[in-house]
Amino acid sequence: MKVYEICFSPTGGTKKAADMLANEIGKEVQTVDLTDSRTDFSEVSLEENDVAVIAVPSYGGRVPGTAAERLAAVRGNGAKAVLVCVYGNRAYEDTLVELQDTAKQAGFSVVSAVAAIAEHSIARQFAAGRPDAKDEAELHDFADKIRAKLEAEDFSEPEIPGNRPYKKGGGAGMVPKPTKECVKCGLCAEKCPVQAIDKDDPGKVDSKVCISCMRCISVCPHSARKVNSVMLAAVNTMLKKVCSERKECELYI
Repeated sequence: MKVYEICFSPTGGTKKAADMLANEIGKEVQTVDLTDSRTDFSEVSLEENDVAVIAVPSYGGRVPGTAAERLAAVRGNGAKAVLVCVYGNRAYEDTLVELQDTAKQAGFSVVSAVAAIAEHSIARQFAAGRPDAKDEAELHDFADKIRAKLEAEDFSEPEIPGNRPYKKGGGAGMVPKPTKECVKCGLCAEKCPVQAIDKDDPGKVDSKVCISCMRCISVCPHSARKVNSVMLAAVNTMLKKVCSERKECELYI
């Protein structure tokens, strides 16, 4: 049995939670990075006795479209899937059920699902520092239960919350732009999951392609990319009430 971590994690929070699960389920974990636009995901093929931890962030209560498209190209071949949805302490809504459908269409057999919390990728004061030590303990406990289910050869599919049809996807998001500190090193363009940033001029961003994942902000070594401060203030105000109360990780098994 091989353990795969198939992960879409532009700013690192989703991968941090996925690592906590995957490293407890298997000692050697092979990573498939769904943010890498250069990968041909149709060449990723698992076997029936493999286990995949499939992790995505929740974008407005949905699976990011890019992640869904790339996951759909993977050949699951009956491998057992542990689904992980990571969200910024607001709500994950239809993310897990959409991920369930996408994974099954790719040929995976879903045996469990987890909702976990990580620092909000845009309004970073919400769920700051998460997943924290308490989350890690919960995720390790979840991994023990998932591993026990797999060892018992119980491959039943859990009931996963969400709606079909899924909620309507969000409209245009916030597009980060460079500040005067930008030295045009090109790292943001290289690391952008959807190649929305011009490699020769990082100041040019295709707003129709950008998915507001904030990868460019997180990887910039000069802290030289920002979102519009007025829009960010509006988002902070909107999220303050719904994100202020701590939410806990959830397991479906």
